[in-house]
Amino acid sequence: MLAFLAHLILTAALLLLMANLVRGVQVDGWGPALVGAIVLGFVNAVVRPLMVLFTLPLTVLTFGVFLLVVNALMLSLVAVLVPGIRVQGFGPAFLGSLVLTLLNLVVTLLIPW
Repeated sequence: MLAFLAHLILTAALLLLMANLVRGVQVDGWGPALVGAIVLGFVNAVVRPLMVLFTLPLTVLTFGVFLLVVNALMLSLVAVLVPGIRVQGFGPAFLGSLVLTLLNLVVTLLIPW
């Protein structure tokens, strides 16, 4: 349970950091960031696998690059569902999801869960 809470807080912090790095993505504070982290976890666990399954032919044709588009759509979905998180178009969603993925990669390398 403690690891889950730590991961939740860390994801919220990464959402806030990503919003500061990417123009066009806005997170209004820790409250929306925490709710956004929960919703992002749910979306990545439930909706993303379905999207990956439905777009599998396109993903195979693009050698996996289309997964970046799926990630951008998931970030946009979180912005629609969570008040206090705004993404202004596909470009910021794409860049924001890429930055969030890279930040998560760095954290995963530094903190072995």
